[in-house]
Amino acid sequence: MRARLALLVAAVSVLTLIAFLVPLALLVRTVAEDRATVRATADAQSLVPVVGTADSATIRLTVEQLAAESGRPVSVFLPDGTVLGAQTPRTPAVALAARGQSLTGESAAGREVVIAVQGRADGTGVIRIVVPQHELTAGVTRAWLVLALLGVILVLIGLLVADRLARTLVRPISDLSAVSHRLANAELDARVTPAGPAELREVAGALNHLATRIQVLLVQEREQVADLSHQLRTPLTALRLEAESLRDPDDAARITAAADGLERAVTGLIRQARWRHSPAGPAASDVAAIVADRVAFWSVLAEDTGRAVTLDLAPGPLPVGVAADDLAAAVDALLGNVFAHTPDGTSFAVRLAPDAGEVVLSVADEGPGMPAGAVRRGASAAGSTGLGLDIARRAAQAAGGRLELRTGPRGGAQVLLRLGPPTSPRQA
Repeated sequence: MRARLALLVAAVSVLTLIAFLVPLALLVRTVAEDRATVRATADAQSLVPVVGTADSATIRLTVEQLAAESGRPVSVFLPDGTVLGAQTPRTPAVALAARGQSLTGESAAGREVVIAVQGRADGTGVIRIVVPQHELTAGVTRAWLVLALLGVILVLIGLLVADRLARTLVRPISDLSAVSHRLANAELDARVTPAGPAELREVAGALNHLATRIQVLLVQEREQVADLSHQLRTPLTALRLEAESLRDPDDAARITAAADGLERAVTGLIRQARWRHSPAGPAASDVAAIVADRVAFWSVLAEDTGRAVTLDLAPGPLPVGVAADDLAAAVDALLGNVFAHTPDGTSFAVRLAPDAGEVVLSVADEGPGMPAGAVRRGASAAGSTGLGLDIARRAAQAAGGRLELRTGPRGGAQVLLRLGPPTSPRQA
């Protein structure tokens, strides 16, 4: 904006100066020419009494003296054809003046001042003075340089004023942009100091009001999520009591462990909902231990539904840059999709291995495959919430990796979860 304002002011200033300085420059040249012509005419008029009354010797002496003083060629044409002073041929202007008409004309040597002298006994004499070109333009070049310098100075002053004016506009706009970027980066306490014109101050006030409203709405949303999550504790408590009443100790332990895991997830959700800022320090977890634990949990359900599970898990520890709870939720989402979207008896394979500085978790099934757009948040073609794969995607991004969907070796769906180490996180 500053550059455009400066360009606009420069263009306007140059056009204005051209409109004024060009006519002024032409006027300066005209004044210089008229001044030189007037001086030459005055010198010629001073010779009129001498030419009209004196003899040739006196006229010659006077002409030579005037030519020496003025530095101009001076000629006197007597009626008998004698030429005194500068010896030049008769020009058309001299011939016209011999008829009694004084005039000023242009010639190759410069401006020609011709005066007819009447009253001589032998006829009409003619006085001719030539004003050379350098005298006609004397001082014009210097005057034009002064005008050009003045124009440049005025343009520079205009640019300086325009830059100062642009700063008063650009600085508040830059502050607004900086605060908006801070708000976009979740710095909700960022505020802009109103400055600049009234319109920009109004925008700054509106942005501050918007930031305050966002803070209020986020606090309300966090409280609502926390309240809803807290309400889940009651049915979890009932589920744990039911599990304890089971006669089979293995079933009771398994359901109690599942209830404990669900309660930990709800507790983490409550804490996350009440956090205003991300916890300090890089997140890290052992993906080998977490995947082994979650596969063991889902293996019980796989056995009940007749699913064959193929495991290929690299030995740990394999640290990755994502929190343990988030990683467990992502693994549960991938394994849960297999049970939710494939018929009973469908086999699946889980593979975990390091790959070029990353750890790759692969979940491949022999089902019908993954529908298009399944990774889009909230989108589902099978009646689910559509959040499972998005949870896995965000966990991968938190660890500096990514989520990939492919067709498995046996035609089913294959999901690759690439996770980076905690020491070199990358932005998603």
